[in-house]
Amino acid sequence: MTATTTEATEKTGAHTAEAADVITGARERIDALDDRIIGLIQERMAVSAVIQEARIASGGRRVNLSREMEVLGHYREALGKPGTALAMTLLELCRGRV
Repeated sequence: MTATTTEATEKTGAHTAEAADVITGARERIDALDDRIIGLIQERMAVSAVIQEARIASGGRRVNLSREMEVLGHYREALGKPGTALAMTLLELCRGRV
């Protein structure tokens, strides 16, 4: 094995150069997906702020609990129990910014 191959396999935890290449490529894709997900979350936060501002300006409450329950249910149905935790985190990120 060359120094570069050894470094790649050590960095990825793979035992072959071929597996290290697959892992490296997949990790690059995951990093790009994470960047997109973060961007979408930031966009969701901005849209949520618009909704909250409109609701408060009309005399309503900042948070609509029935809507939050819909969101929780949607994520739970799509992703199972961990989806509920993910939705809770999203809701926490999106509320209280106004």
